[in-house]
Amino acid sequence: MGTGTGGGFTKTGLNRVHDVLSRHVDSGQIPGLVALFSRGDESHVETIGTVRHDGGAPMRRDTIFRMASTSKPVSIAAAMVLLDECRLRLDDSVDQWLPELADRQVLKRVDGPLDETVPARRPITVRDVLTSTFGLGMDMTVLGTPIMNAVFEQGITPNLPEPMPEPDEWMRRLGALPLMYQPGECWQYQISSDLVGVLVARVTGQSFESFLRERVFGPLGMKDTGFHVPADQLHRLPPLYAPDPGTGEFQVWDEAETGRHSAPPAFQGGGGGLNSTADDYHAYFRMLLNGGMHEGERILSRAAVELMTTNRLSPEQQAARHKLAVDNVHVSHGQGQHGGWGFGMAVRTYRGDYAPIGQFGWDGGSGTSTYADPDNRLTGILLTQVGASVPDPVHLMLDFWTTLYQAIDD
Repeated sequence: MGTGTGGGFTKTGLNRVHDVLSRHVDSGQIPGLVALFSRGDESHVETIGTVRHDGGAPMRRDTIFRMASTSKPVSIAAAMVLLDECRLRLDDSVDQWLPELADRQVLKRVDGPLDETVPARRPITVRDVLTSTFGLGMDMTVLGTPIMNAVFEQGITPNLPEPMPEPDEWMRRLGALPLMYQPGECWQYQISSDLVGVLVARVTGQSFESFLRERVFGPLGMKDTGFHVPADQLHRLPPLYAPDPGTGEFQVWDEAETGRHSAPPAFQGGGGGLNSTADDYHAYFRMLLNGGMHEGERILSRAAVELMTTNRLSPEQQAARHKLAVDNVHVSHGQGQHGGWGFGMAVRTYRGDYAPIGQFGWDGGSGTSTYADPDNRLTGILLTQVGASVPDPVHLMLDFWTTLYQAIDD
């Protein structure tokens, strides 16, 4: 038996992890998966199934996946580097870098006409952008309202009818919209994470990806992480499936060779655009658990890591985020019930399942789940190629985390 946090995993527990993951693949609902998880210095990898639902090559440890919304907790690191260097301050207005967002108008009612507005009470700050509270976001509770229709029509969010334009045009379109809420008032999903990338690019004078590569991916050895997959590596990228919600029939949402990730995108989206591998993501989350250190090199300050991985929401904001999760449990298939949010990632503020308070990370709609847990020194990366148009990939994630926690030895 292990002792205290020095323990790893029990043999029985590890067998159950393998058996439960295999069960999902054997069911035919999940073609293949890669899982990499660790506790302290002990790590394990599971590669099960194939890259295509009709067979094809076996999953490998170095298979590349579309990270979708698990891009958020990784891309935010660029902003933390700038905070560490005092090139950004949390409570500075963003106007000098993002003049398109100066002098905002705010909707009187979130479901009201776009021209019924009041002036913003104050400018948008860096803090508002990093905490996803700047006033605009993807809000599944108000679909069909004029503002959400405008967000979709303008190509402000990824993968919808209108592709996202290059950053300056994206900012111009964003700046033409009123805010849904006053700056700092309400937590909202997605748009902030993409806005962070534009902010970083304008502060640094280089592309978001080049800054991430220089300051985060490079030092961490994340050689397969970026906003597209180079042509000579595309054979490592499976197709992404979005099964038909009615029939469960596999439908290709994104091919590898000709798909959205086969060429550099017009917009480098920190909210959902990264491709990566289990080992690259494991290195990143382990760095966070190590207080910003990786193999003796400091990537982020301990203070930056603590800030980004602890809850930043007020009780009112947290209540709204919790309500969104529990009222949409039938849509999210049980995901998203963590309570809190830090910078770019969820932070557990109450114990609703096997994971303790303080666990941080996020899930992606492409079948990705990435978290770390400081209490147990536990990191888990689970990657598949099935989108959450059906419950199966989410059920796989939930079972993965349940089995990891039951396997803990101490």
